[in-house]
Amino acid sequence: MTDQQAILEKARAYVFQELNGEASGHDWWHIHRVTNLALAIGQKEGADLFICELAALLHDIADGKLNETEAIGLQKVHTWLTSNGLEPQDRDHIMDIIQHMSFKGGNQTQTVSTLEGQIVQDADRLDALGAIGIARTMVYSGHTGRPIHDPAMKPRDQLTLEEYRNGQDTAIMHFYEKLLKLKDRMNTTTAKELAQERHQFLETYLEQFYAEWEAER
Repeated sequence: MTDQQAILEKARAYVFQELNGEASGHDWWHIHRVTNLALAIGQKEGADLFICELAALLHDIADGKLNETEAIGLQKVHTWLTSNGLEPQDRDHIMDIIQHMSFKGGNQTQTVSTLEGQIVQDADRLDALGAIGIARTMVYSGHTGRPIHDPAMKPRDQLTLEEYRNGQDTAIMHFYEKLLKLKDRMNTTTAKELAQERHQFLETYLEQFYAEWEAER
């Protein structure tokens, strides 16, 4: 087993221990799917697959929703990478990816600076689209006490991070404030192609949802 393979095995065990059974939609199986997507995209785009895989495995360890603060989460990742003997340049690359990849509301600018960062960000965003994206939205809504739909509440634009995470929204609003924006924010050609069908599924779902809401179907 190479050093890289050993590090990846340790990362999988660590992340499984930390996130298995997590109930907000950021669980081990989310990590598993994002990692597989990152590897598939990375292979087609000619990226460093070790960096893609390790960043994908560790990305939610630092998530501000799963830690007291995002800074504490990032420090957990930095400590793990350092204690497991990662080369400094690889450690810094992975930290840069994880620090800049997450969607933080409607006013976020693209800040991932490397191909590997773009790929892991794309993979994470793809898992917020399609049938799985809808399921995760509903799971997260239940986890945070967010209602499914309130016709009186309208989607907000140009959100600050605080507004995006303050819970003053509904599951259906989340489609407009995040999910439907993701197709046009993919970085790589491969992810743009994958996003098309998943985006279309969101639109089909919303059409059916509103028809059922109004007792038309």
